[in-house]
Amino acid sequence: MRSILVANAKGGAGKTTLAVNLAGALATRGERTALLDLDRQRSSWQWLAVRSPHLPHIRRSGDAVSEGSGHDDEWMVIDSPAGLHGKNLARTIKMSTAIIVPIQPSLFDMSATGHFLETLSEEGGRRRTAVGIVAMRVDPRTRAAATLDAFLGQFKLPVVAYLRDTQLYANSAFGGQSIFDLPEYVASRETAQWVPLMEWLDGAL
Repeated sequence: MRSILVANAKGGAGKTTLAVNLAGALATRGERTALLDLDRQRSSWQWLAVRSPHLPHIRRSGDAVSEGSGHDDEWMVIDSPAGLHGKNLARTIKMSTAIIVPIQPSLFDMSATGHFLETLSEEGGRRRTAVGIVAMRVDPRTRAAATLDAFLGQFKLPVVAYLRDTQLYANSAFGGQSIFDLPEYVASRETAQWVPLMEWLDGAL
């Protein structure tokens, strides 16, 4: 089983949005997928609770990755809490085969995420864990994207996707859907932005 940790020490970075849509993307591909929510708010599990049984199945994982031994999951997506650091961060990295960090192109997000990225780069390199960045709510053609790229360059971590700012993520979440559960004519622009991320995951793992 491959475990993907979605993490950022800063709250409001888009971790849950990224985690549930990643789980949706994997499930839509026909892969056995579980979702583990480590955040006290349990937003990912709230999303899963209203998900229709007619949509591609995503299993709710109720414990640490080790509990997956009784299941035949191919992927586990881990939605982590804000403020993850120290021993808790090290423990979570240890049980992950890849880490995805969502970050928005704002001064506040970049300032708050710098030390976290340094830690991930060091820990990931030590454990040979793949670490990738997903730029949230950004158009790659803008000055904000260029500023974010320059900031991330110091950490030598790849930006594996740019996801634009759209209400489609919020609207689909109300029904326990990911953008991959929506008709192609509605979400084709959004799902296309995920192609580099999915290719990175398949190649990294």
